[in-house]
Amino acid sequence: MKLSLGAIQYFWPRQTVEEFYQTHVNSDIDIIYLGETVCAKRRFLKTAEWIELAKELAQSGKQVVLSTLTLIEAQSDMTGVKRLCQNGDILVEANDMGAVQLMADQSLPFVGGPTLNIYNAHTLKLLQQQGLMRWVMPVELDANTLKDILADVETMGFKGKIETEVFSFGRMPLAFSARCFTARFRKLPKDDCQLVCQDYPEGLAMDSQEGEQFFTINGIQTQSGRIQHLLPHWQQMQQLDVDVMRLSPQPNHMTEIIQRYAQMIKGESTDTDVESLLSAPACDGYWRGESGMDAIAVEA
Repeated sequence: MKLSLGAIQYFWPRQTVEEFYQTHVNSDIDIIYLGETVCAKRRFLKTAEWIELAKELAQSGKQVVLSTLTLIEAQSDMTGVKRLCQNGDILVEANDMGAVQLMADQSLPFVGGPTLNIYNAHTLKLLQQQGLMRWVMPVELDANTLKDILADVETMGFKGKIETEVFSFGRMPLAFSARCFTARFRKLPKDDCQLVCQDYPEGLAMDSQEGEQFFTINGIQTQSGRIQHLLPHWQQMQQLDVDVMRLSPQPNHMTEIIQRYAQMIKGESTDTDVESLLSAPACDGYWRGESGMDAIAVEA
């Protein structure tokens, strides 16, 4: 089973982004995703610079994937997506159906991101025929549902033609909106947001009336308040033929977290605890078919 490093979901300065990838290019990560997936106004790195960085990282021997925007709101957004999809060299993660169409038009393979809302094998088959070579399971699905989907994939005869990736660590992307909630919190209009999301390198915590961190606001994106952590379930994933566990970047302790996951999968450790490395409680409820924010259940 491989480990992937998902695209950075937050708005970090250019230097921070470049240093982050240089740090992890020699880590135990097998696949690196990069690109702006949340908001087109975040332009510390332009589209051409993301492509250039991807080509540079690809020289390390790792698989590098360019991730597209999830919510397309303007023609300029689509222009950026087209440039990514037509980069000529680097595999693309399509996060909306427009990007899927662009890749299919070129007869090029692509990764289906978690926001494509793939809920059954028939959808997978349709996308596989258009070039899908790996899909990322929607974060709200559970292990039993994944088992059923992959059983149907085998029955339908294309099991060996696609890979399965599971969002295994990080704040889960739950929803996207045309409204910027971070700007609203700062009493700014979206058109003049002053890019205030850069002030929150791990998102803006939103608590319930009971004082529990319920959601995390990240510009136009709503994330989980708790941090998904599925390392205790890695053996179950292996039994289900999951090919890749995705780790979503956080600003601190990412090196240690990658090491914990890699050591466990390699059989070099039995320690699945990362609580001391997190800024919020861990959860695994969705994977177990429970409420998403339910706490970790350690597997035997």
